[in-house]
Amino acid sequence: MAISSRENTLRAFRFEKPEWIPISAGFTSVMWDAGRGNDPEEIEDLLVSHPILFPSYQKGTANRVETHPDMFAGQPYTDGWGCVWETTITGLCGLTTGHPLADWGPLCSAPEGVRLDTFSSPDPEFHDGKFPLNWPRLREHALEARKEGWLVRFDLPHGHTYLRLQDLRGFENLMYDMMDADPRLDRLVDLIEQFNLALIDRFLALQPDIVGIPEDLGAQEHLVISPKMFRKYIKPSYLRMTERIKAHGVLVHEHSDGHILEIIDDLVDAGGDILNLQDLVNGIDNIARCVKGRLAIDLDIDRQSVTVTGSRQDIDDHIHECVAKLGSPEGGLSLFYQPWPPTSVENMRFTFDALEKYCLFYS
Repeated sequence: MAISSRENTLRAFRFEKPEWIPISAGFTSVMWDAGRGNDPEEIEDLLVSHPILFPSYQKGTANRVETHPDMFAGQPYTDGWGCVWETTITGLCGLTTGHPLADWGPLCSAPEGVRLDTFSSPDPEFHDGKFPLNWPRLREHALEARKEGWLVRFDLPHGHTYLRLQDLRGFENLMYDMMDADPRLDRLVDLIEQFNLALIDRFLALQPDIVGIPEDLGAQEHLVISPKMFRKYIKPSYLRMTERIKAHGVLVHEHSDGHILEIIDDLVDAGGDILNLQDLVNGIDNIARCVKGRLAIDLDIDRQSVTVTGSRQDIDDHIHECVAKLGSPEGGLSLFYQPWPPTSVENMRFTFDALEKYCLFYS
């Protein structure tokens, strides 16, 4: 009897000889916009023709309309922390243009300063910091997923610690805070950490298989925070969060977009079980050398170059290289792909074909 997708993925993440390499694909609302060059009907046919990636998909059931309130062009959105988000393209996450702690007053006798002293986090009973929460619905989701043989997974909001600091203070202010060792920054880091731990505790009560702690620490060619400052201000919070999760026997999924090679050892030390990172930005050989065998690799497949402008052979060769260099019969590899404009339906098809082909590489 074939094992469930849930059991196979857990085997992969635990290096327990999965039957296939787990693969998945995300599909955002912006891809359905016919004005960006793709025919929605062709996309429907594409999803139906790839049942491994989109099991039981039926035409007309995809969500073609953006539902995240921070992703509507011309409609600023204020999150639970008071940060204002704006985007110029519906369906794409924008930037924080309003930072509630941009001016937290002069450093005076009270080390936390005037503004920070009156600042509070959202209530985790009602909000995850980015969006409102419906805990009864999340409990139903966990029960349904477990019943259907799917992973039960919950994630902190993307940008839970470092990016949250940046959203609250603004990038330049935060860099000065770190370099100046401003004591108020320690207070703010602790406030954010305690909120994250409160969310994690509520997730753990729902008995998940995995809890994710996603944010972006890298740019295209380098980190956006120095390794020294990451170790001082961010890594300790990561460690305390992962300790809390792993104490319950739950896997920790760490995510960061961008180039993060300089802190790979730190991310390993921080206690995660799975690291989701980007392929070409970090380099397949570098990932094999620095990560393979130490953490399970949830590889984010390129959506900037090869899968956008490459030929069928280019794409096939790339997916093959990822699997051959990072995979193993013991497990430790999964693949994730999320196309963005201007990727054509044809190139999405080539990528989906290659993913479904090579997920059986070690079978």
